[in-house]
Amino acid sequence: MVVPSASKRSLRAKPRRSRKSAIAAAILVTVIAVSFAWLITSSLLKRTQTIRGAKNQPHAANTGAALDASHPGQGGQKTGKKDAMPLSGDNFVVKPHIMYGTAWKKDETADLVFEAVKAGFRFIDTACQPKHYDEPGVGYGWKLGADEMGLSREDFFLQTKFTSVQGQDRNNIPYDASLKLESQVRQSVFASLRNLKTDYIDSFLMHSPMETMDDTMRVWRVLEELVGDGKIKQLGISNCYDPAKFYRLHQQSKIKPKVLQNRFHKEKNFDVELRNICRKLGVEYQSFWTLTANRNALGSSKWKEIAEGKGLTPQTLMYAFMMTLGHTPLSGTKSDEHMKQDVDVMQRIQNGEKILNEEEMNQLSALLGIES
Repeated sequence: MVVPSASKRSLRAKPRRSRKSAIAAAILVTVIAVSFAWLITSSLLKRTQTIRGAKNQPHAANTGAALDASHPGQGGQKTGKKDAMPLSGDNFVVKPHIMYGTAWKKDETADLVFEAVKAGFRFIDTACQPKHYDEPGVGYGWKLGADEMGLSREDFFLQTKFTSVQGQDRNNIPYDASLKLESQVRQSVFASLRNLKTDYIDSFLMHSPMETMDDTMRVWRVLEELVGDGKIKQLGISNCYDPAKFYRLHQQSKIKPKVLQNRFHKEKNFDVELRNICRKLGVEYQSFWTLTANRNALGSSKWKEIAEGKGLTPQTLMYAFMMTLGHTPLSGTKSDEHMKQDVDVMQRIQNGEKILNEEEMNQLSALLGIES
């Protein structure tokens, strides 16, 4: 049969249309794949920029002077991690815990606080002292972690500090240093509220006593007023190693200190006398420099042996020791793995496990060199 020429052209054209359709389909698939990859990458970049946004924001020092209102300390879907920090209404039930310390983390602060929240930390310590802390970064980190995990402000315990002019970088003071002391304190508190993205602070500490007791009490009186205004829930002090000075503060204050945060090391005999005073007065003793100052003990064969027998690292054994004493250690780790280990030992103790018996506590005290 003879095929008309027009039909011949039609048959020859079909393979060309098939090839063109295949090419068009391939282009369409490629465009879709590239668009999807772009959307994923854009989403990841947006989240990273959000976390890191704190370092690009104007620091509180730039705006603190508009509000008249001494050295570093240790310084979504809901998950089961929240249960590590039991709550009762607006107040945390008093159970042993570890606080995440944010000193000396600089531009990593927001990322590290975010990771700490994801690991299970709910107690976070910082300070309005740009010299050693990125307080706005803490605000971004906890808030982003809370949003991702479906947590609220009441699920967190935020603690910060007023640092005197003597403990600040003179080129980056977060309040107007030319104002009277009382105004400096108010500006510092309101800067912290902005930085931490909150309308109240769970625990507010003096970073250290002032040079005179009179000035210490001037600061304290302002903080007492702010407790009355609902801006602060409780007060405390850090870097106070004189038992007489601490006791005097307790006696002269209307609102008593609820926290004493100090370095825990042999040079001060591990604050034996101060810790006894805290126990009698119902004051929470918080320790920083807990690992760094005690490396020799933690590196000893006996310490490692006890830790291994408990399924702990030498570091988490130290935290278990502190919590068993009734104290609150600060952990400033930057490691995701160590964060999880810290939260794990905290949860074990909160769940009622008695990790250390009296004999083991005495052994560890001896290894540290604590003289009662």
